[in-house]
Amino acid sequence: MIRSRKPPFSRAHRRGTVVAAALVAAVLALQSPGYADPDEEEVTLEELNEQADALEEEYDGELVQYTSAKDAAEKAEKDLEDVQERLENARGDVAQLAAGQYKSTGLDPTVEIVLSSSPEQMLDDASLLSQLSHNSGARVSNLEALEVEAEAAQEEADSKLDEAQELVDDLEEQRDEILAKIEKYEAEQVPETPGNGTVPADAQGPGFDGVTPRMAAIRDDLIGQFGAPYPVGCLRPGDSGEHGSGRACDFMMSAGGGMPSAENQQLGTQMAEYARNNADRLGIMYVIWEQKIWDSRNPGAGWKPMSDRGSITQNHYDHVHVSSY
Repeated sequence: MIRSRKPPFSRAHRRGTVVAAALVAAVLALQSPGYADPDEEEVTLEELNEQADALEEEYDGELVQYTSAKDAAEKAEKDLEDVQERLENARGDVAQLAAGQYKSTGLDPTVEIVLSSSPEQMLDDASLLSQLSHNSGARVSNLEALEVEAEAAQEEADSKLDEAQELVDDLEEQRDEILAKIEKYEAEQVPETPGNGTVPADAQGPGFDGVTPRMAAIRDDLIGQFGAPYPVGCLRPGDSGEHGSGRACDFMMSAGGGMPSAENQQLGTQMAEYARNNADRLGIMYVIWEQKIWDSRNPGAGWKPMSDRGSITQNHYDHVHVSSY
């Protein structure tokens, strides 16, 4: 019996097959960033939000540190989703190239990969890389660059989520201590303040007189120590935080949302440090200044950076924010 023989592939045909194989190898080799083992229990941002909401009620005030950590975690997750979408599009683009090579050569490129001892070695081959660069180097390079970017985005998202979880864990551990402190301040007499309690009219901003007795004492103490280069604003009806309950004041260091002068910037720093150092005596809950927060409910953390809220005022560069128990 005589068997018919298929004509051998041409050199160009074989070369196209190798290129197609390499393209598929690139698609297979550049996988999505690794994720945690599904068998491992990993807390989600939604679960942390629920824990923080419960703590916020017990702690009788905003958990601004957590709000900042949550914002950073959400941004990192969004960045990760964006780069993953671009990565998948790029992977599909290279896969289409491989399919095109397959159609032109007639040999399934995945077979070539299976027969190859190492797809990575194929990609490392100088002549193959030269051919890839000639035909589709930009697309493959883009895929490789996006893979690196996706891995970095995954690490950033994991890091920000870990930071949020660490903060919630710290607050959970200190719950009893914080609740005792709140009870102490509720039963304590309002601290005495220096001076005669008279505040110049030009220091009295919106809501100045709408604060609690404790916040009034803190306000007058700070003004007595440092003065008030601009009006101090306090009560803001409808505000969901301490401003809405008369337990916070903003000590302005500039007007109109501009950056303070060097002199007032130094004054704000001195005021913020004074508030921190006298927090126990005055019953100060937290202080925010220059996009950093110090919270007496988590004092070991020191001054913690906050997420960027978009403006000089929202980032607290033009005023020192002080909240009381």
